[in-house]
Amino acid sequence: MLNDDRFKRRFDLGGSVEVICGSMFSGKTEELIRRLKRAQIAKQQIEIFKPKTDTRYDETAVVSHDANFIHSTPVDHSSAILLYGGNSQVVGIDEAQFFDLELPEVCIKLANKGVRVIVAGLDMDFEGKPFGPMPALMAIAEDVTKVHAVCVKCGGPALYSYRLVQNNKQFMLGEKESYEPRCRFCYHQQ
Repeated sequence: MLNDDRFKRRFDLGGSVEVICGSMFSGKTEELIRRLKRAQIAKQQIEIFKPKTDTRYDETAVVSHDANFIHSTPVDHSSAILLYGGNSQVVGIDEAQFFDLELPEVCIKLANKGVRVIVAGLDMDFEGKPFGPMPALMAIAEDVTKVHAVCVKCGGPALYSYRLVQNNKQFMLGEKESYEPRCRFCYHQQ
């Protein structure tokens, strides 16, 4: 029954994990920034993290393709998030697919301490395979939002990130010169 003390304690904590996922150019970072700015308006203490390796737009800021941005702390390893974000009410994490596989456990620890954790990242790599810690994050999340880009070939909903350049490495930073969003049909028509 709902009177169980463990159930009550779980919801009294107020912590949660939210995941925003999808392909390249689908608005993941834009949605992350929107949610974090709403938390700021609500006067909540926020902290934002991104992988130190992601320097595409800025060394420290999380920046969307539409040039919206919010200050962040670049980190080498997900465990650093616990050190810097432990006193925040809301923690945002961008480009989660580039983090180590300990990220889901970090998110669980934060949520169990009452922190609202909002994570954004690619759910699939350029080969259409689950990417890094994203599948585990989606499994532990209270809420998963899958956003879609627009297929550049047919205009349909795109869920794949098609790589335009020859490179077989799973981790490759790039933008429109290297990737384009495609729907299932156009992705497989390569």
